[in-house]
Amino acid sequence: MSTILECKAITKRFSGYPALSEANLTIERGRIVGLLGPNGSGKTTLLKMINGLLVPDSGTITIAGNKPGVETKKIVSYLPERTYLADWMKVSQLIDFFADFYLDFDKKKAYEMLERLHLDPNKRLKTLSKGTKEKVQLILVMSRKADLYCLDEPIGGVDPASRDYILNTIITNYNENATVLISTHLIAEIEMVLDDVIFLKDGKITLQSSVDDLRTKEGKSIDTLFREVFKC
Repeated sequence: MSTILECKAITKRFSGYPALSEANLTIERGRIVGLLGPNGSGKTTLLKMINGLLVPDSGTITIAGNKPGVETKKIVSYLPERTYLADWMKVSQLIDFFADFYLDFDKKKAYEMLERLHLDPNKRLKTLSKGTKEKVQLILVMSRKADLYCLDEPIGGVDPASRDYILNTIITNYNENATVLISTHLIAEIEMVLDDVIFLKDGKITLQSSVDDLRTKEGKSIDTLFREVFKC
């Protein structure tokens, strides 16, 4: 395996407060990785820096050997925590927009996923429920043939049935040589799909391990361990 993402001693402060502090991280290709921590632990800040939306105060980030920028945006597909799509647009218009913007976007895959959702592509986003909007956004993100998918709380605001759909969409629609980095505090719902986990607490990476090694060493589920570490 080769490295897709490397962070070296990255620090980011807001008004003097460290959202991330001296974080070191190496992630290999072909893995589904859980970025796990309570709200306010620095998960979103890290994902934004990986995607070039924030710049570290110190330290370096490289994605496939490149610093975040034009080249990395070609290979990173990002699902932010909040919906950013224009409500007035039809789903089909959003698909066309992504296809124009990203060379690796697969329109056929997007329409196949919409069909499985029984969603009319001619509907405007503003007519859809919150959960369906989030599914549409996930479909757009997962229809790219990216090397790294960064998903910020993809199951945070949806019902259990929708969570099953979203997780199934993630694990069945990414390139097996790509890596999926999933940020969440809902561990039990995603534990079964993870290869590796990263624990983030108060802006510091406190643990990085394969799921199998961690279960063998600790003799407990990732969810149980998370609750013990973070006193949930």
